[in-house]
Amino acid sequence: MRRRVLLGSLPAAAAYSVLSPLALPRAARAQAATKTTVGLLRLASSAPVFIAQEKGYFREAGLDVELKIFTAAAQVPNAVVSGDAEFGVTGLTAGFYNLSGRGGPVIIAAQSRDEKGFQLSAIMATRAAYDAGLRSAADLRGKRIANTTAGSTFHYMIGRLAQAKNFPLSSVTLVNLQTLPNMASAFKGGQVDAMIVPATVARPIEAEGAGRIIGWVGDEAPWQLGALFTAPRMIAEKRPTVERFVRAYVRACGEYHAAFNQRDAAGNATKGPGYDALLGIVAKAMQQPPERVAGSLAYIDPQGRLDVGDVHNQVRLWQSLGLVAANVNPASTIDLGFVQGHFNLPR
Repeated sequence: MRRRVLLGSLPAAAAYSVLSPLALPRAARAQAATKTTVGLLRLASSAPVFIAQEKGYFREAGLDVELKIFTAAAQVPNAVVSGDAEFGVTGLTAGFYNLSGRGGPVIIAAQSRDEKGFQLSAIMATRAAYDAGLRSAADLRGKRIANTTAGSTFHYMIGRLAQAKNFPLSSVTLVNLQTLPNMASAFKGGQVDAMIVPATVARPIEAEGAGRIIGWVGDEAPWQLGALFTAPRMIAEKRPTVERFVRAYVRACGEYHAAFNQRDAAGNATKGPGYDALLGIVAKAMQQPPERVAGSLAYIDPQGRLDVGDVHNQVRLWQSLGLVAANVNPASTIDLGFVQGHFNLPR
């Protein structure tokens, strides 16, 4: 009764603030959230982070997350190493594994995969090479293939195709051109026979008659393209923050899967629950028209699970080429404790 009397003597707004934390000013409530940062690129593969941020999943997990946008994949793990970002999400490269092997970033969940039925990474032949018989991934043996840089995701895709089609990677000539625009120019100019590029790059080139799409990497040689990672010090010193971040991230992965990963009986993409709303969120974050974003949606596992075997394969391939130090243990680049059910675990 005394409490009721005291509250009754307060102004209504003051009494409500005592009874309900939701009545506190927004700034006061935000102080209770743990501040953290995540580095990423404005790509569709970053969609779970965009979704978790926009829909408040990070906030519900008690996190105040700042998104730090970078323009190159290599910048993201470097930011995690330097402390400029506490989490990172981007494609996996030889450079990433070298950093990880020196005590740098550790993979804690999956990002995108090149998966069967998902037209993400196109294998292209120039018009002249196609006419001369380059019609499939198996025909890449002995060809000149455009690449960005040694150790890139494009480099690994060529290596995976060589493994899948049983030809030595040394039988192809890689022409390192630094950027996608340079690759496209060399392709159109006939300086190379083939290239692997995102579907959003490949389709306009095919439409103008400069080359042909002869296959998709996901159909020929699925692989783990990207990952969510953090620094060992975060796991050691701020494990609850890492757990909460992963929980919100995986929640968004589930929504992404339901909306974007669906296929009909014929293998054609279909719109799942929340498709248009989620596409709008991703398009806004990418600063791109929704129709363009729709053509770049990769497969993302609904539970954030990794193809662990492929991560091991990536390290071994880079080591065989001298691009990752021989003493890097693939198992040390991953912490399997934050997500359950990872698959293709090496025995």
